[in-house]
Amino acid sequence: MSEEQTQLLREMRDLLLVMAEPALAQRDQKSRALIRQVVGKSKPKAKAVVSMDGSRNQATVCKESGMDQGNLSRLVKALRAKELIGADEKHPKLVISIPPNFFEQSDAEDE
Repeated sequence: MSEEQTQLLREMRDLLLVMAEPALAQRDQKSRALIRQVVGKSKPKAKAVVSMDGSRNQATVCKESGMDQGNLSRLVKALRAKELIGADEKHPKLVISIPPNFFEQSDAEDE
């Protein structure tokens, strides 16, 4: 597969995700509410959760979110207790998908 084809597939995936977001939000309403409850108003926690896609280890999530290891470990434990991340806590991955602006949306809804 050429790089051009790969890029086209990525663009198509991104468009499908945008189109599917309302249905995903409805399906995952309870889990999304639990995520918001665990994160609260913390911007570093929100940034950490958004980056939990399974491709980053906890050290990378710490660095990218600005959280220290202890706080991230407690966040991961809280998410795991509510079954919001998969079994691999070293590479945390949410069990549902959330858009990159997920926490910005919740801030707008609060106003």
